Amino acid sequence: MTELASIHTTVHGYVQGVFFRAFVSEIATGLRLTGYARNLPGGDAVEVEAEGEREQLEKLVTYLTEGPPAARIDRVVTAWQDYQGKYSDFKIR
Repeated sequence: MTELASIHTTVHGYVQGVFFRAFVSEIATGLRLTGYARNLPGGDAVEVEAEGEREQLEKLVTYLTEGPPAARIDRVVTAWQDYQGKYSDFKIR
């Protein structure tokens, strides 16, 4: 049986204005995950909330530590949570 989970992640660094949210959306959609990515105030962090298969979420977290070519990732903070089924797709906010 597939284990479902949820993550709440904050990615710190040079991550705004470099297509980071679009990068996350493309990866998450490809991994069949739902949730969102949004810029946080201050200009140096993006919040990502995602739900789906735990194995796919682990892959997403790996991608978040790398980011798109123009980004510079300083720190990724991820909190694992129980699956809640809050989202029907992945959106950029």
